[in-house]
Amino acid sequence: MPWYQPSTWGTHNSLPAEDKNQQLNDQATQVTEAYGETVNVDGDESQWRKITGDNDRNLSPFKQKRMREIAYKLWEMNLLANRLIELPLAYLLAEGFKITNPNEEYQNTISRFLNDPINKFDVKLEKKMREMALFGNQYWPAFVNEHNGHVRLGYLDPGQVEKVIFDPDNPEQAIGVVTKRDKKGNFLRYRVIINGGEEVFTERTTGIREQFNDGELFYFNINALSYKGNGKSDLLAQADFLDLYDTFLFGEAERADFLRAFIWDVTVTGADEEQIKKRAKQIKQPPPGSVRVHNENETWKAETPSLNSGDTDNLARLLRNHSLGGATLPEHWYGGGGDVNRATGESMSEPTEKMLTMRQNTWKVILKELSIFALRMRILKREGGSEPDLNDEIYDTEVVFPELSAKDTTKYASALQQVVVACQLAINGGLMTDETALQIILSITGRLGVEFDAKTELEAAKKKIDEQAKADLFTEPVAKESAPKQEQAK
Repeated sequence: MPWYQPSTWGTHNSLPAEDKNQQLNDQATQVTEAYGETVNVDGDESQWRKITGDNDRNLSPFKQKRMREIAYKLWEMNLLANRLIELPLAYLLAEGFKITNPNEEYQNTISRFLNDPINKFDVKLEKKMREMALFGNQYWPAFVNEHNGHVRLGYLDPGQVEKVIFDPDNPEQAIGVVTKRDKKGNFLRYRVIINGGEEVFTERTTGIREQFNDGELFYFNINALSYKGNGKSDLLAQADFLDLYDTFLFGEAERADFLRAFIWDVTVTGADEEQIKKRAKQIKQPPPGSVRVHNENETWKAETPSLNSGDTDNLARLLRNHSLGGATLPEHWYGGGGDVNRATGESMSEPTEKMLTMRQNTWKVILKELSIFALRMRILKREGGSEPDLNDEIYDTEVVFPELSAKDTTKYASALQQVVVACQLAINGGLMTDETALQIILSITGRLGVEFDAKTELEAAKKKIDEQAKADLFTEPVAKESAPKQEQAK
């Protein structure tokens, strides 16, 4: 409908006074709106915001579903996409992991939790890490034995999640998960697990969490922001370019088939149309190694297509490296040598190792959260059990992953020798204290995987030197006492 109304334009003189004023106001509002100025369209206008100022940075449910479908299909069918997921996974988990706690009883509880025939972390963790990279979110319902507190984990498909609910008073904290409705219209409300009592939430949030009474689950995500952050796939940004690279390679393969094709072009000199048609019926494609005989009036020539393609290798490298660069993976990790030598290869791998270390730290936090929950449930389900405080030994749990890559210890060993000699010269010259020298040496041994406290190590070394000095000190043997005089008289 246009901003003006022709049926009432120019007829307002016949209307009552109050109706005339209302019509004039309506027309003025319409003119103002058409002119482009903001019009107060509703009483709650203050609650509206521009789309450019939208604080909801998550994908819509439809786009989230589409993201999962694309990521899975790329991982399954696209070689480059598959390596973008599997290569970091191999670096993170190929050597396994371990979770330790100084308390022997707590360590036994953690071991039972990890080795449970349902949990089976040695098998299932690889799948969980892969899906986290593909889908950006993971949902694991937890089932707690009411008698002994033993914990078993289940699995909730991210595709079955309708929405994640966040704390209205702290929008970076997820508090609940709502599943999609089944064919009968039923759905579930899970309460998100946190390692603490409900008193950590406000009264309003606690009331909301009480409505999620269909069970508890762990919710973890990656590639998310703080405000109502929903996880994103590691392949989301590269998806179009990964598909483009695959399409390009298929096109090049088809072009190669065309390049191998050829036809025989036969020229018959001085022949009319009827003679050419007659000769065309007689000609057959000569088999390889055969003999062809003709006079000077007939010429045979093999014609191959000339597609005038450019430097496809450089274009393929450009597309491939664009996706690899988005994943912070150097091209020589994917078989592309380029101008890489050993020196530049090592320096190019450093950013990748930093990114992998960040993801490794994320999984350390996740596994620690799971282990602490298993320990909390063990404590709470005991008779008279209460929530452990933050000083309890359950929080001393540590998750250990092996080194991401084997280090070249040769250069560090050589540097260690030079540093020790330099520190010794500085100490003898009165330019450095023993403790400072040991701290400098520690900076090198740390690269070799050996760390210690400089002050404690120095005290132990001095103590050992003192003990060795006492052992080496020469002492006169004790002379035997002379026999008593009465013995001598005898």
